[in-house]
Amino acid sequence: MNSVRILALASVAAAALSFGAIATQPSFAQDKPVTVGGAPMYSNKNIVENAVNSKDHTTLVAAVKAAGLVETLSGAGPFTVFAPTNAAFAMLPKGTVETLLKLENKDKLTKILTYHVVKANAMSDAIGKMIKDDGGKHAIKTVSGDTLVASMKGDKIVLTDEKGGTAMVTIANVKQSNGVIHVIDHVLMPK
Repeated sequence: MNSVRILALASVAAAALSFGAIATQPSFAQDKPVTVGGAPMYSNKNIVENAVNSKDHTTLVAAVKAAGLVETLSGAGPFTVFAPTNAAFAMLPKGTVETLLKLENKDKLTKILTYHVVKANAMSDAIGKMIKDDGGKHAIKTVSGDTLVASMKGDKIVLTDEKGGTAMVTIANVKQSNGVIHVIDHVLMPK
């Protein structure tokens, strides 16, 4: 089974988490849809409706389903999702994804997935401004209740997880009706 990266959003209702000082903004229609995983991502569709069409995010979609987060991520949001690709999931130690997808590991899977989600609509220019304003690093509170640290490497956003792992945003600003997706190249892990 392909490792679907964890787009996890657990009890968003219980999480009144914010993305620093980002103001929540509505999504506006894109002139041309961005293509992710060979599929156009339409700004009038929600995160789940778009993600299921990306051949690069089948593992993430499977994980979101296994964690019971489909309804949450289809909700009003707004959400910023740092979406690991199948290749990112494949970099995890052998058997990790299969183990996480087991019913008895649902809580752990949910924690990892929600670590990739922020309760805000944060476009890359806003994240970049916060990084600059904070002297090169900006702490981001995720829906899981844990923290990521955003920094820049050239013109790319880099996220550092609580274990010291990093992920780079490879495709930014994929607008959704309920937020934005930033595709990343590694899976992030909370403590």
